[in-house]
Amino acid sequence: MNTVSDLVSRRAQLAAALQHVLPQRAVLSAPEDTRPYECDGLAAYRQLPMIVVLPDTEAQIVAVLKVCRDLNVPIVPRGAGTGLSGGAMPIADGVVLSTARLNRIVRMDAYSRTAVVQPGVRNLAISEAAAQHGLYYAPDPSSQIACTIGGNVAENSGGVHCLKYGLTVHNVLRVRVVTIDGDVVELGSEALDAPGLDLLSVFIGSEGMLGIVTEVTVKLVPKPATARVIMASFDEVVKGCHAVAALIAAGIIPAGLEMMDQTSSRMVEPFVKAGYDTDAAAILLCEADGTIEEVEEEIARMSAVLNQAGASAIAVSQSEAERLKFWSGRKNAFPAAGRISPDYYCMDGTIPRKRLGEVLAGIAAMELTYGLRCANVFHAGDGNLHPLILFNANIPDEFQRAEAFGAEILALCVEVGGTITGEHGVGIEKIDSMCVQFAQAELEAFFSVKRSFDPHGLLNPDKAIPTLHRCAEFGKMRVSGGVLPFAHLPRF
Repeated sequence: MNTVSDLVSRRAQLAAALQHVLPQRAVLSAPEDTRPYECDGLAAYRQLPMIVVLPDTEAQIVAVLKVCRDLNVPIVPRGAGTGLSGGAMPIADGVVLSTARLNRIVRMDAYSRTAVVQPGVRNLAISEAAAQHGLYYAPDPSSQIACTIGGNVAENSGGVHCLKYGLTVHNVLRVRVVTIDGDVVELGSEALDAPGLDLLSVFIGSEGMLGIVTEVTVKLVPKPATARVIMASFDEVVKGCHAVAALIAAGIIPAGLEMMDQTSSRMVEPFVKAGYDTDAAAILLCEADGTIEEVEEEIARMSAVLNQAGASAIAVSQSEAERLKFWSGRKNAFPAAGRISPDYYCMDGTIPRKRLGEVLAGIAAMELTYGLRCANVFHAGDGNLHPLILFNANIPDEFQRAEAFGAEILALCVEVGGTITGEHGVGIEKIDSMCVQFAQAELEAFFSVKRSFDPHGLLNPDKAIPTLHRCAEFGKMRVSGGVLPFAHLPRF
């Protein structure tokens, strides 16, 4: 354990070394300067970093990694800090490397329908720049106004249109990466395929544990001529879940297919006035896009399926403004939670679509067990759940109960054949749930991949992959009915 004097001495040594390779303004070491970087969107866990660096160029990133490698200092990459799993939470004796200043759109190619961007470019900014060519970037996380493409690559982000257009991994052709040894490598290709192993797919979603992204080539898609959204109401949640399965079974792949329970719609409606049916037990948002004729046909087909599945009411957007209003409610579900609860804990698990009703019933039972409310919003089309557990951190033990509630939801996801994350990543939040999902041999295989990229173990260590010792301790805690928190970290 480092003493305070050891940490001060090490900080001074590291700051001096970094200031040799970076402008002085790019090295932050005073606590008041590093405080904004103490957590990401999972604000329950916080830790001041020893130093924050803000490089402007790839060459500066190379130099920073070489300094950290030589001094054996861990590095935590950070984008916009909108992540919800603690993946960008600092390490006390480590460096936070922010890519915020690498924010240029390097090239926009309307003919090949690609854009080359630096990691600090905001997700929405890509579509804004491509709009003049009638193109856009399809993955649209709810945080797209702020989140950056580097963070999207790290977490394999999705969004409300991921059912039809895919996740980040389906929309990125190439990434340029700096390894811990300072080597610059390119994974993937702007061609239809790349030679050798598909390391691009290994890297996307690796949560900053394998390298630092300096450039990303993304696919662009033509902006549809039109799009319309159906808001379907159901008097029972299970009917809405069955409607999701019925749509897919009918061979319909909506551009977006989202579901919100009554708690969520009543939470959101006063906040954005989206026009939601707050009397419904659940609402489905189903979008069709394409030519005017295609959209009219698909809206009619979806309406027929939804009516047959038991929809109590159906409303169809009549203008682009109304379509955006319908979506604004879904995309503002997280901030709207602040209207009805001092704090919320957003989970992220994925399940087979056919088990939606069963899992939501299980979550309802857990509300009684833990004495906490839960609002459910999710990507119904691909079974990616986002339960919002509502609690008050000022009440003793409520956060611990929220954590245990979340862990049980993830365990249920695994039990029904799903997984513990769809797009938020593992970070520190779900590291113990990895012990539920994966066996010892699988965890060791994950570590083998990390060691092949990062033999020094310096890139975002102690995240995403639990050690076998931690899994053993977690098993003991599960038997005793407890949780295994990150006890060394300050919470709230």
